Amino acid sequence: MLFTDRAEAGRLLAERLGHQRGNRPVVLALPRGGVPVAHPVAHALDAPLDVVLVRKLGVPSHPEVAYGALGEDGVRVLNTDVLAAAHAGPGELEHTERTAETELARQALRFRGDRPRVPLDGCTAILVDDGIATGATASAACRVAAAHGAARVVLAVPVAPRDTAARLEKTVDELVCLSVPEVFFAVGEWYRDFSQTTDDEVVGILSRPTTP
Repeated sequence: MLFTDRAEAGRLLAERLGHQRGNRPVVLALPRGGVPVAHPVAHALDAPLDVVLVRKLGVPSHPEVAYGALGEDGVRVLNTDVLAAAHAGPGELEHTERTAETELARQALRFRGDRPRVPLDGCTAILVDDGIATGATASAACRVAAAHGAARVVLAVPVAPRDTAARLEKTVDELVCLSVPEVFFAVGEWYRDFSQTTDDEVVGILSRPTTP
């Protein structure tokens, strides 16, 4: 399936998520590319729209290897096996997490301004991105949503590799994915228009109403 752009992908995704309308959904977009996909979903479900902010925590000696992720309000999800093998000192880990906290605060201020984070207690959190490659960030975001009190976590994306989708499906309450190709190189190949989403566009989309 080839999508015209992120907005079309969002409209098609919304059609598959109609059954969530009565489940107190909150739609959470992974910025930046997930935001234009998530807005049509939130609008169709009469649901609040927010961003889910997650920063990977990289092993100090090998930053590309994640030992966990940090979410807002100090939520930490850790891979204890990776952390044990990293042999990183407390000071190194503290520096890594302080850096992540600073970036989370910057993103929260940039994307929300003075609006508070939408509370998730007892809600169905629907996490939306424009596509998934490895699934590492999406998986961490889902765990952060659960840690923030979501009763159910739904991951909804237009496209993901078949093996990645099968793995992620086991970690969430529901996975909705429109296309699961076996041969997959990059998310952008499944869009005619995959131009970069800017911070300003994210702020503009988030300011549009999604509920009556």
